[in-house]
Amino acid sequence: MARNSHFQIGLAALALSLFLVLVGIPYGVTSPSNVPKMVLSPVFWPYVLCGVLALTGVGLIVTASFAEAEPVNKPAEMPGGYLRLALLGILGVLYVGSIGTLGMVWASVLAFIALAFLIKTRHPVVALIAAVLVPLALYAFFAHVAGVAIPQGDFVRMP
Repeated sequence: MARNSHFQIGLAALALSLFLVLVGIPYGVTSPSNVPKMVLSPVFWPYVLCGVLALTGVGLIVTASFAEAEPVNKPAEMPGGYLRLALLGILGVLYVGSIGTLGMVWASVLAFIALAFLIKTRHPVVALIAAVLVPLALYAFFAHVAGVAIPQGDFVRMP
């Protein structure tokens, strides 16, 4: 990406983060007053993600000053880009639809693997390992540490 793209995406990230902090989270996420730990509050992690988004925007704006200028009239071409975008949408719908049958953990494993091959990762072994370990680790944390119910499937029940 070149200078103008970094700057524009950085500004958009900052604007989105500001909107979410001022409007989206306060009016869209409710939190009970009796949450025992701050990290278990429904508003804590959205604010953390907004902070990460804002830092990313600042980072993009800063890197825009060091990037080379974009060439004039050079179209961005990505063969098969629109097909992969459509397949990503289909994958999202299939993921949400399969959570009830497979459970969130196994649906996430399959979706992660499908996404890794859809984007043609250069590290398929690492992607396969992460596809299994990340959902299992998240399940272990949320189900056993945070005490949050994770949707289970019809075929395999997680402990």
